[in-house]
Amino acid sequence: MTKQVLAVTVAVMTCGAGAPAHAQFQNVGSIEFPTSALVEAQQPFLRGVAILHSFGWAQAREQFREAQRLDPDFALAYWGESLAYNHPLFSGMDPTKPRAALARLAPTRAGRLAKAPTDREKGFLNAVEVLWGDGDQVARRVGYMEAMEDLYEAHPNDSEVAAFYALSVLGASRATGDQSLRPEMRAGVIALKLFNAKPDHPGAAHYTIHSYDDPLHAPLALAAAERFAEIAPAVAHARHMPTHIFIQHGMWDRVSGNNQYAFEAAMDLWNGGESVGDAMHSLDWGHYGDLQRGDYAKARLWVERLDGLAQRAGGERASRSRSRLVARYVIETEEWTIGPITEDSSAVELLATGLSAARTGDQAAAEAAEAALKALVENGGRGGGTTTQIMHKEVGALVHAAMGHADVATGLMDEAVELVLTMRPPNGPATPSKPVFELYGELLLDLDQPAKAIERFETSLMRLPNRPRSLLGMARTQAAVGNRAAASEYYTRVADVWDGRDAFEGYREAKRYLETTEEP
Repeated sequence: MTKQVLAVTVAVMTCGAGAPAHAQFQNVGSIEFPTSALVEAQQPFLRGVAILHSFGWAQAREQFREAQRLDPDFALAYWGESLAYNHPLFSGMDPTKPRAALARLAPTRAGRLAKAPTDREKGFLNAVEVLWGDGDQVARRVGYMEAMEDLYEAHPNDSEVAAFYALSVLGASRATGDQSLRPEMRAGVIALKLFNAKPDHPGAAHYTIHSYDDPLHAPLALAAAERFAEIAPAVAHARHMPTHIFIQHGMWDRVSGNNQYAFEAAMDLWNGGESVGDAMHSLDWGHYGDLQRGDYAKARLWVERLDGLAQRAGGERASRSRSRLVARYVIETEEWTIGPITEDSSAVELLATGLSAARTGDQAAAEAAEAALKALVENGGRGGGTTTQIMHKEVGALVHAAMGHADVATGLMDEAVELVLTMRPPNGPATPSKPVFELYGELLLDLDQPAKAIERFETSLMRLPNRPRSLLGMARTQAAVGNRAAASEYYTRVADVWDGRDAFEGYREAKRYLETTEEP
């Protein structure tokens, strides 16, 4: 057999039901990645890289191992497998399995690099040697980015070098905790340029979305989100990822639909041994999207699906997710429920109970929820982070408002605002589950300060576009200050989001107001 340089578009047809995972692909996008592989090994390698760009870890590993079987000395097949064990944007990467994958190529770094016949392939391999080498993970991820930057400068027109360099910039940013968004903009420029040149490249679309996943820059990624939703349906994460941008635009039907689609793919591919993370993630986001669009029956169905997953897979994650989804349901639907307060109550459960108690006039329960949140904050461990501090201040503000302490209540909300602005800009379901600016606007409206409430609702809608609770709050506030045109605009938007939800008091309120403002 001879080695050839190939550039291949990857498109794999699906097999019948019950086929092994490696045969379940429909398509995974289009890439060009010339290598020194034997001809037989190039096709599974290309499939592996394309799937890797969509974060289909287990599926990608199968393809890279097949390439290794066909060409045992093909260095990039081991490079690819090493990258398919850990999420590049999350902390806590375990280098054990990636190091073991590289060691199968050769036991030493020098021996492995000797099997990469071109400078370009040596560059890819050298970068993962840094990523999976010695030192703490922050230093390794920054070093990996620097190695990829060198490779990118040497090959500025190479699409795969560009894609993996853009991802390395995002990974280093997450590892160092840089929240300036400057690294994201750098990665975004590279990824978006590649997407404009190659709109079927899965990495170009995917990394454009990750780069611009914030309220200000999300419009730059809408075309990539629309395209990514179509080009890589074989990978559950690729079906889910566009909803990062759909949420930023308040496109609730797409958030619901794409996560339903992603959940189905994840369940089809799950063999019981791999993590159900993709299914859980899609379930979480689908639940949020259906709550926004007012499909509360579907939201309850997501919880039932979670219960089924928990029975099959077990694990603490399912338990934590269930408490979050149930609490979120109470907060979003305003079907107020005062739950029990125990040592095991999570922060979001306490938030839901505190809001429920405040809205139903149960001051004792509200104070108990506030005290329990305070204990979590002071504990500093389980659930005592910034988000918990914010939720504590939210419930505390409502407690003091009910006591007639308006200045204390608004002061606590000001402190909550300061805290939320230290966090990453919104890039998914609302965190905390009751958005700070939305609650602040509602509180100011309750305190008969509608002019001040307008600013809070404006900020809420800028950060979390098209949220119906913020739209409804803004409509009420504009009506309170006598701005009928603006009130009609926001009530119209409420009616659009909740179209046909005749049982919703907010929807009926919007329709009543709009009927009174219609011209004869």
